Amino acid sequence: MSRRFRLAFKLFLGLGLVALLVAGGIYVVVLADLPGPGAVAQRVQRPSTLILDRHGRLLYEVIDPDGSKQASVPLADMPLACQQAAVATEDKHFYQHPGVDLSAIGRALWQNTQAGDTISGASTITQQVARNLLLSAEERYERSVRRKLREAWLAWRLEQAFSKDQLLALYLNQAYFGNFAVGLEAASQAYFGASARELDTAQCALLIGLLQSPARYNPLLYADAARQRQATVLNLMVEQGYLSADQAELARQEPLQFNTNTFPIRAPHFVMFVSSLLEQQLGVDALRQGGLHVTTTLDLDWQEEGQAIVQRRLRQLKEDRKAPLSRRVDNAALVALDPQTGEIMAMIGSPDYFDDRIQGNVNAALSLRQPGSAIKPLTYAAAFDPARAQAAGRAPLNPATLVADVRTVFPTREGEPYVPMNYDLDFHGPVLLRDALGNSFNIPAVKVLQFIGVPALVDQAQRLGISSFVQADDLGLALTLGGGEVRLLELTAAYGAFASGGRRVSPVAILKIENDAGQTLPGMGQAGPRPQVLSPQVAYLITDILSDNEARVRTFGRNSLLRLSGDRPAAVKTGTTTDWKDNWTVGYTPQLVVGVWVGNADNASMIGVSGVTGAAPIWHDFMETALRNTPAQPFGRPPGLVEMEICADSGQLPTDLCPYRRREIFIACPGQACAPTQTDTMHQRITLDGRTMQRAAPEAPPAYRVDRVFWVLPPELQEWARTHGIAQPPPQTAAVTIGGQAAVAPVAVLSAGTRAPLTLTSPDPARVYRLSRAAPPGTQQIEIAAQSDLPLRELTLTVNGQPLWQQQAAYASAWWQLQAGEYTFQAVGITTAGERIQSAPITITVVG
Repeated sequence: MSRRFRLAFKLFLGLGLVALLVAGGIYVVVLADLPGPGAVAQRVQRPSTLILDRHGRLLYEVIDPDGSKQASVPLADMPLACQQAAVATEDKHFYQHPGVDLSAIGRALWQNTQAGDTISGASTITQQVARNLLLSAEERYERSVRRKLREAWLAWRLEQAFSKDQLLALYLNQAYFGNFAVGLEAASQAYFGASARELDTAQCALLIGLLQSPARYNPLLYADAARQRQATVLNLMVEQGYLSADQAELARQEPLQFNTNTFPIRAPHFVMFVSSLLEQQLGVDALRQGGLHVTTTLDLDWQEEGQAIVQRRLRQLKEDRKAPLSRRVDNAALVALDPQTGEIMAMIGSPDYFDDRIQGNVNAALSLRQPGSAIKPLTYAAAFDPARAQAAGRAPLNPATLVADVRTVFPTREGEPYVPMNYDLDFHGPVLLRDALGNSFNIPAVKVLQFIGVPALVDQAQRLGISSFVQADDLGLALTLGGGEVRLLELTAAYGAFASGGRRVSPVAILKIENDAGQTLPGMGQAGPRPQVLSPQVAYLITDILSDNEARVRTFGRNSLLRLSGDRPAAVKTGTTTDWKDNWTVGYTPQLVVGVWVGNADNASMIGVSGVTGAAPIWHDFMETALRNTPAQPFGRPPGLVEMEICADSGQLPTDLCPYRRREIFIACPGQACAPTQTDTMHQRITLDGRTMQRAAPEAPPAYRVDRVFWVLPPELQEWARTHGIAQPPPQTAAVTIGGQAAVAPVAVLSAGTRAPLTLTSPDPARVYRLSRAAPPGTQQIEIAAQSDLPLRELTLTVNGQPLWQQQAAYASAWWQLQAGEYTFQAVGITTAGERIQSAPITITVVG
């Protein structure tokens, strides 16, 4: 043996020894304390988790391993679709790699480097099994090379000890699917009420989709998100060749019915909501480990009393013999919060969690539904806010602002006319905003929103905690009538801000979490800071209006169910969608805020059931029950408010001619018009010439001069006055004003823009009409009408430039027979001073 060879051999031996020592050191330092694959059997055992109400009463016990919420089944009893969905979604190279996927690691490193953060992981199914069952709870989410090495080592050892099918079965049996369900069998039972072997492709895709984030994709709470995730899983199965595109589309379109089989649980909707919160706060692994004692905010007595009230009131609606036979009212939800803390005292998601006929296990308290008029207080709050008005460069509105509740055509981005109607299909003429909100008139609410702008309402809603109003550009003026969608829990919390002086109310469901050693987990169940999202003064104005029984008399009467016994102060608002699919009542006292929704889970119309007949009885009964032992408490009035007497017709300061007066509250804001400063001009004493009943000229003999008090309405209300028989004073003429009575400026009316002196009030711009072959041509007519704010000696209506009707008045109306084609209408007037004025043209289309 040559000397060179001996040296090389010694060097190789030395390097090998060093490598062996380094490897041994790494093993000792990094890997030696890890359990072997045989520890898997012991690690699947876990203690129970207890969900308790605020008084320590048991709501639900998550039992393991022998309870119904965790059961292991062999891979042969799991549908192939579930196995394929798991592999396609979680680890597409599962059957090729030795426990660690080097290509996935490379891809993840590149994506994370590009993003500058960890956005993609590379854990295989085997690594997830190793991490969840063989690493400690503290180490599982540790971001370090050491943890990755240990996880990879354990995955490799598991691959040596178990077959691929055994590892896949272990993964599917130990994965957490949400709603306290561990394993595919438990998830199948929890969500579909069936054994895992009975699952079809659509159900497998939905369940496997939950694994990424059971809380985010919970189909009982967030159905749309769950469906989107299901579609993602199906697409991945197509990419991996497990399904054809047609098979995936059939699975995506399949309607899913969720489980409603009974099991021992109280307040089930609330418990499942808490499950979602626990996962978000603690992580999936903490729930899988068990051994938690979770004390919630729920008052079980209130919960069960509320459940009974919901069931009783729904039963009464169904037994109403005067109701149409086609009416269905199957579902309701209720949320009760402490407005000072945000604690959820009761949450009822349906009348019966276990009634599959009404999709009872879907939590309607968290479902997106249209709120109807229940959103209006947020519009008025934004309009009353002086700070918001100052930032926008406009005047703030107040409870005495006058608005014309008359037929109004609002422009839209699409160019089509938007003509809202009031609930009673009537117009109420001059209305102050206190009465407009109290009586829930629609047209004034739309005018207020037009004045402040849709983005102002969206911003106000978001500040109050409503997360579903995202893009203002997609929401039009109908938003203030409930055109958007909200969750009952969030809307109730938004009202809670009114009750708590403008501080944001964030719902809280958990008071305390303890582990199996009795240690309280830090930071759990503690309410965060409560920012001021509304001034106390604005919050009080809304509260004062919503608690004013007189302000809602015209719509609800004096003794409606919106009034609590003993005249307990309570602010409350109802809401009803135009198609009767949703109705609401949300109201509060200083101690409690309660929201109620009534409807059908499948969106069927309730035909004639409104907020005051559907949701209000539930709200009233729950408030009376929950507060029966609580002394009535007035709403505290904050500083910065002023109270003064106004004329109830105009909202201005009263004169001796004002027949009706009342006290009103305003925000004190020097430098801004937050309160009226002008005296009433709506009631005027006008001298007439008794011979002509026209305004008296200066030279009229005293014997013929007659003083008469008129209720003088502004131009926007002249047509309403005419149809309601309210006499208006004769027009002012040049002969009278010279040396005679001075003209008095009309009272200001809320308007979003400058009103033209001559306007066409009918037809609506860009309206499309269709001729009917079934009706005689002579009966297919529309009204062409115009109104001038100035006194006219002549008013002409034209169609395509040709005269249609002429009248010597400031108002003209004529009927025009529909003919196929496009037509442009315009009004032309000659004022008493000889000036020619004309309206903006309006074009319509008639389709034959």
